[in-house]
Amino acid sequence: MNSKIKVTNAKWNETKKQLFLIIGDDVPLSELVPKEQMLVDSDNLSFIYITEKDNDYTYIMLSDFIWRELNVALQNEGEIYLSQQDKLLPLPQFHEELSYLIENIKGNSNYGDEMVNRVESIF
Repeated sequence: MNSKIKVTNAKWNETKKQLFLIIGDDVPLSELVPKEQMLVDSDNLSFIYITEKDNDYTYIMLSDFIWRELNVALQNEGEIYLSQQDKLLPLPQFHEELSYLIENIKGNSNYGDEMVNRVESIF
């Protein structure tokens, strides 16, 4: 069964060009394996980074309230990390996957007007 983890905050470190996607303590980071793929959840205005835990997918939910920070990281080619207290998990292929999704969403009504408008206004 797939589970979801919501990113509760995003912090950009301008000096190091790093974005930290902060999550709670629901699942230890050491149990998550990045799958280097992303999806879109138009109904919830979210991008989803896919990880795996115990042969099941764990979706990292990237809601629209952190998209401005995602855009800063994209523009600055910053490193992206999932962050839990003092632990970090690098998210490989994040830039490529997110950029691809953004380009597909722009002007594409298949994602719904609200998703298209939100993506176009931020990215």
